[in-house]
Amino acid sequence: MKVTQRIAPLAAFLALLVFPGHRVEAQSTDPAIPTGTLSAYPTVVQAGTFPTLTWGITYPNIVVDVVDIEPPGTIVPTKSLRMDVRVIGASVKRVWLDSRGRVVDWEWVPTEALISYNNSSYSRIWYNTQNNVNPNTIVHSRNVYNNQPIRFGGRYLNSNGSWNTLYTSTNTNGNAVALKNGDTPPTTEPLYQQPTLESFLVPYLDQNGNIKIGPKDVIMLFELTHTD
Repeated sequence: MKVTQRIAPLAAFLALLVFPGHRVEAQSTDPAIPTGTLSAYPTVVQAGTFPTLTWGITYPNIVVDVVDIEPPGTIVPTKSLRMDVRVIGASVKRVWLDSRGRVVDWEWVPTEALISYNNSSYSRIWYNTQNNVNPNTIVHSRNVYNNQPIRFGGRYLNSNGSWNTLYTSTNTNGNAVALKNGDTPPTTEPLYQQPTLESFLVPYLDQNGNIKIGPKDVIMLFELTHTD
C-alpha cells in the first residue's frame, strides 16, 4: 500500500494571547473596574438648603489606550507596560495518507513561537506541540516601553529537521493578524481531521463569534502553511 506524508493544510496555526496591560510605574492609577469619587460641600447644611455635589469616574484603560496596533500585527506600546504572553494553540499536524487520500496515521508537529522587541532579532519564547499547550502558562514576561515595537513570529519543524517558513507580525500575505476584543476572527476549512481554528478560539469568542478577551489583551494569530 502506498503511503504519502504531508502537513495538514488550511488550519495549521499558532495563536498567542498577549497581555500588554499593566502599567509599570503607575499600576494603582489604572483600576480593573470603573471606580468613582463623590464629595459634598458643605458637609453640614441647614434644613431647606442643599450642598454642592462633585463626582468623578475613572474607567480602566483598554488596549488601544496603551498600545497602537500596526497592521497586520506589530504592537507598539504608548506607555511603559508589563507584558505577559501565553500560547493558546499550535495546531500543526503531519498526516500519512493512503492511495485513496485517507488518513492512516498522524502526529502533532513541533512548533516555535518567537519575539522581536524594539527591532531586535527574533528569539524563541516557546517550542512544543499542540498536545502540550497550556493556555494558563505564561511563556514570556517583560517590561516594554513607549514606542518600542513588539513583533512575534511562528514556524514549524519539517520532518527532516529543518525549519519551515518563518511568518512574522510584518507578513503581508495574510499569515499574521492581531485581534482585540470585538474583532471578527478569520475562518478556516480544515482537512484531514484537523481541528478548526474556531474550536481553539471558543473560550475567547462571544455568542456572535467575535473575539471576547480582556480589554487590554491581544490575540496574535499565525497561519503557518499557506498564504492568502
